[in-house]
Amino acid sequence: MSPGETGDTGDTGTDRPPAPARAARPGPRTRPLYEFALTAMLMFSVVTAVRWVLDPSSPLATAHLHLALVLVGAVAGTLVFGLIRSPWGRRSGAHMNPAVTFALWLLRAFPGRGVAVYAAAQLGGSVAGTVLARLAWGPAVARVGYGAVAAAPSWNGWAVFAAEAGCLLVITLVVGFFLVHPARGRWLPCALGLLVWAIVAVLGPFSGGAANPARQFGPALVSGSTATLWIYLAAPLVGAVLGAAAHRLLLRDRPLARRARRARRTRSSGRPT
Repeated sequence: MSPGETGDTGDTGTDRPPAPARAARPGPRTRPLYEFALTAMLMFSVVTAVRWVLDPSSPLATAHLHLALVLVGAVAGTLVFGLIRSPWGRRSGAHMNPAVTFALWLLRAFPGRGVAVYAAAQLGGSVAGTVLARLAWGPAVARVGYGAVAAAPSWNGWAVFAAEAGCLLVITLVVGFFLVHPARGRWLPCALGLLVWAIVAVLGPFSGGAANPARQFGPALVSGSTATLWIYLAAPLVGAVLGAAAHRLLLRDRPLARRARRARRTRSSGRPT
């Protein structure tokens, strides 16, 4: 998510602190196309990384799952950083994650009319990136389940749900922090990249560490492994709701929030500011 292009108008919580900059409006038809392309690039690269480090026939394969996921997480985090900073990322906002788009709407930093369009573009990009990886690398991609994440056998569905929701809660709070502190917005791509790497490296062996409905949608759909797909689609959305609620509670009594409330009341009363 680009620090200066998170959404449209509105405030970032109940108290409307200023956003880092004017956000990318999804009104122009090209912006969802950028989201489609960015998500496809992300998924192609992630599935490619999984193919090379987990396929037993690969010369780069490692038998240690934790190490493999550290490497995959590094690839994913680096890509998130780079794609946010890219020209296309600056135009669309580079959400690449339906739950992030949903969270930005809850934070009043993205227009509601654009959520479904962006989500559809991101999920479509997930499928496209997965299919492109299969075309590029052949049957090896099928041998690693098209890069679909999987929970540890010792983790039941609700434990996975809680972990995936918790990831989005944290991501939403991080995004909300940068919305409230626009002067630090240049650090947002780095913060999100590091956060994605940590999620994959730490939670990957347990919950799968997707933290993104688009991360699992394409691989699960193409591979036919859809039994637990609902968890990876729904849990991040729940996490976004919880994160937005926590963001509002944390901001409620901040001086910046109080100033925003006063300014909003002044505008609504018609008095000059």
